[in-house]
Amino acid sequence: MTDLPELLAQKLARAFADVAGSPADPAVRRSDRADYQADGALRLAKQLGRPPREVAAEVLERADLGELVAAAQIAGPGFVNLTVSDAALSALVEQMAADTERLGVATTPEPERVLVDYSGPNVAKEMHVGHLRSTIIGDALSRLLTHLGHDVVRQNHIGDWGTPFGMLIEHMLDLGAGETAHELSVGDLGVFYRGARQKFDADPDFADRARRRVVALQGGDAETLALWRLLVEESERYFAAVYDRLSVLLTPADIAGESSYNDQLGPVIDELIRLGLARESEGALCVFPDGFTGRDGGPLPLILRKSDGGFGYDTTDLAALRHRVHDLKARRLVYITDLGQRLHFEMIFQAGREAGWLGAEARAEFQGFGIVLGPDRKRLRTRSGDSVKLIDLIEEAVRRAAAVVAEKAPHLSAEEQADVARIVGIGALKYADLSNDRVKDYVFDWDRMLSFDGNTAPYLQYAHARIHSVFRRGEIDPASVAGAKVVLADPAEHALALRLAEFEGVLHKAVEEVELHRIAGYLFELATAFTAFYERCPVLRAEDDRTRTSRLVLCDVTARVLATGLSLLGIAAPTRM
Repeated sequence: MTDLPELLAQKLARAFADVAGSPADPAVRRSDRADYQADGALRLAKQLGRPPREVAAEVLERADLGELVAAAQIAGPGFVNLTVSDAALSALVEQMAADTERLGVATTPEPERVLVDYSGPNVAKEMHVGHLRSTIIGDALSRLLTHLGHDVVRQNHIGDWGTPFGMLIEHMLDLGAGETAHELSVGDLGVFYRGARQKFDADPDFADRARRRVVALQGGDAETLALWRLLVEESERYFAAVYDRLSVLLTPADIAGESSYNDQLGPVIDELIRLGLARESEGALCVFPDGFTGRDGGPLPLILRKSDGGFGYDTTDLAALRHRVHDLKARRLVYITDLGQRLHFEMIFQAGREAGWLGAEARAEFQGFGIVLGPDRKRLRTRSGDSVKLIDLIEEAVRRAAAVVAEKAPHLSAEEQADVARIVGIGALKYADLSNDRVKDYVFDWDRMLSFDGNTAPYLQYAHARIHSVFRRGEIDPASVAGAKVVLADPAEHALALRLAEFEGVLHKAVEEVELHRIAGYLFELATAFTAFYERCPVLRAEDDRTRTSRLVLCDVTARVLATGLSLLGIAAPTRM
């Protein structure tokens, strides 16, 4: 294990348990007075009815901190300040350096089959800025879960069924195959959908044909299904192109659209009836999950079957939940969607618990996110008031990055500049989102996200490239120093080693609550610590070979942690900038 805060907590936990007579949390955290601070004595003192400093003193008396801690002092009302020994830090960094595959990050001792539901665009509609957060948060979470040893199932629950498809199919027939294929190409989905909608609203004959086509689709008419499949396939090609441009891992094999559950809707309803959970209400068949009430105080329903016999999102989402637990064998199900859908999914999950699909063997969680705001602090839109197309956002990010790279890195060839611009632009777009707390809204700001200063992807990417330039200038293979000893003689070296030794713990904490901003914040702090180290401690011109080699190890491990951490966020780290 290289998780320094956890190592400290484990050492102190035994002493806290001895004093408390039962397990007690040492509450280890960062400190500006020492390396770390344990606050657990204050809480424990209340339980025991004793002075906090007295409790802290007894904890330290009982604690066996070994060679991990160089100094432990009681401060204030009962805080325990901890300074980690340089020898212990050196050993942890050496362990990370020697682990070429994982940098000392252990996989989880209890791996699970985790299903992540994310992205979820609609067929025949443009992916827009509203899909940005779900797509990149879900992608980063999937990468992180896989890295930590979980078996990840990606699910892209696309909207490929329902009443709109009547008008879309009729619009296809009106346009003809050639024009339809053109309008469904990348960038034109919105034109196709708006054309169908306008005709539906303006032409009663078209609207009648569209309604009849819905009946034919739901009835399994062969010709209608063939047209529907063409529409879905063209849209899936468009989705794949966007995912490729955005460098996310979703593939066509991960698609599980609403239509894929059609044959399961009846069995789901039959099971809920058999369990006594479904009942008639105002002509519809409903489930009323416990604990959910409307403004009038009455129970809120999930509608299984409408009064006209049709099915909606409630039934499809219940079928998806049941399928994911029973057939895909998922044990943790994570739904990544906007916070506005919290009530719906919490009701779905409660119904799933009451049906026995969720419980001790499987759990589902809603991990919502805030919205992307424009400079006016309202939902980000174009000047005309439309949603911003995701493909346009991606292209604009790369275009703006190209201008920045041309200014910052004129020494690169045109081909290298184009490659770096793509990496920097996409990285900036993702990092600006992931570095913010998931549940909060954030303001979209091109200048800030593409800046080479501050908590941005370009700053981290440049730090990574800067380290590689050190090895290039010295004509040194980083692998040649992997087994060397690390000597921490300068406070800046100590501070950098401290941050490196926190990498493992940050990843495991981030995955628990889907708090990916923890990783981003950690990487920024690491890059900042490296900058301070680099400015204070000569590397290639160190005073002796031993110091030079030690500092090269610190450089190498820092670069690898930055590259790994960024990769887990779905961001590439160029070696030249």
